[in-house]
Amino acid sequence: MVGCSASGSSAMEQQPPSTPGEALYKSQCVMCHGRKGDLGLSGAKDLAKSTLTEEEMNAVVTNGKGAMAGFGNTLSAEQIKEVVVHVRSLRADEVDG
Repeated sequence: MVGCSASGSSAMEQQPPSTPGEALYKSQCVMCHGRKGDLGLSGAKDLAKSTLTEEEMNAVVTNGKGAMAGFGNTLSAEQIKEVVVHVRSLRADEVDG
């Protein structure tokens, strides 16, 4: 199983995160999913086009799916919720233009 996480990237660190969920996303998810959720590295899903519910997203982040490792042993339930809120905002940005 391949997990995609990054300890940081100088390009991503130029702008400070606006929310705790964004900071976690940038440190744990951006390497495979990309800043806008649409990178698709290593088979990562396009989060900007995700149709998963909030509950389903929580389950995927917690338990993993496919090549994505779960973060249930790494992040607290609150941190996972914050990441999901950020991911859902990526989807909203895609819908809004």
